[in-house]
Amino acid sequence: MFIQKPKGTYDLLPGRSFQRNFIETKLREVFSDFNYSEIRTPAFEKTSLFRRGIGEETDIVSKEMYSFNEDEFTLKPEMTAPVIRAYLENSLYNESPLKKLFYISNMFRRERPQAGRFREFSQYGAEAIGSGDYLIDAEMILLADTILKKFGIYDSKIKINTIGSLSERENYIKVLKNYLSKYINELSADSRRRFETNPLRILDTKDKKDLEVLKDAPLLYDYLNEDTKSFFEKILFNLKLLNVNYETDYRLVRGFDYYTSTTFEFTSESLGAQNSLLGGGRYDLLVEQLGGKPTPAIGFAAGIERFEMILEEKKFCFPSEKEIILYVASIGEESKISALNIMNSLRNSGIKCETDFLNRSVKSQMKEANKCNARYAVVIGENELKNNSFQLKKMSDGNEISITNFENLIEYLKNENQTSSS
Repeated sequence: MFIQKPKGTYDLLPGRSFQRNFIETKLREVFSDFNYSEIRTPAFEKTSLFRRGIGEETDIVSKEMYSFNEDEFTLKPEMTAPVIRAYLENSLYNESPLKKLFYISNMFRRERPQAGRFREFSQYGAEAIGSGDYLIDAEMILLADTILKKFGIYDSKIKINTIGSLSERENYIKVLKNYLSKYINELSADSRRRFETNPLRILDTKDKKDLEVLKDAPLLYDYLNEDTKSFFEKILFNLKLLNVNYETDYRLVRGFDYYTSTTFEFTSESLGAQNSLLGGGRYDLLVEQLGGKPTPAIGFAAGIERFEMILEEKKFCFPSEKEIILYVASIGEESKISALNIMNSLRNSGIKCETDFLNRSVKSQMKEANKCNARYAVVIGENELKNNSFQLKKMSDGNEISITNFENLIEYLKNENQTSSS
């Protein structure tokens, strides 16, 4: 029996790998347009980074991390904490007062595999570190929206909220706990645990009974001060100016403890019950929590697998892989050597080509040329080598073109490739 891949992982086979590369290239183009630079961090970090940054009582830290070496190290379950760690460790704040960074990276979480959710998965995201201006919040949401629209996704819903400052939340939590205490026995086991450790996280529940209890719960927004509300309103005003359609959701919170102020989420009905496509928000306390000076920051993250699900649902038209321009069929040992030399010259000119490495008959080689959709094919045998002339066959219609010497063959195909590319 074959050894199979671990549960919750997947193989990126050639066709899908080509599509993934296309997605990543297009993402990099958009990030570059917004002046974001790529950052890459190790696959694993000190476990304390996530415990301190994400929060001990979050589902990720308490249930889902892959830790090893007696819990000293953890495969990264998210990227914001590693990015901030790298920002501080490498003194990126000295390069510019505002650092705009993006990433495309694999992450790891020990969660139950389901549609669009894996134990090893890919995310793309952005972090803007150093600005507390409301316009960077608007631009961050615009960036996320622009990425989706670049791929033809115009029907996602953008939910946005503000969860205020730490002190504002502390005041609200007292009110929330007072309300929830009346229904404590009706809450799910997770929410009862969170009632003691992190009551605000109850607002992030997906449990139907919890949601019923929360219907009449007090809103955090009603307990925010006027400066916080004014900041939020300025973001909304600018999103309108930018033609970004959104809806306010005063019950929206994010799953990580480091979030403050602005929070947002993009959802899509195409994803079914687990409809979250992208999410983010401000985390103005995280840099300080990880040992730096007080530094405002905002970011978002999105799962690429769920992104691919939407593209498949919408029948997104990916470009075709670069075609094989020439298939070289050979007869005999000397011809095989010549075929490789011809292809080497063509490849050095950016022309994709192929030949036979299985010692098949000419008939089988020509079938292979047709199967791999080569634009042209040429047969090289004893006569072709002796006379230094070739019959170049166009596979689409069978027409043949007489070519004398290798140099003319190479020059002809170079011109053909340039014509088709222009």
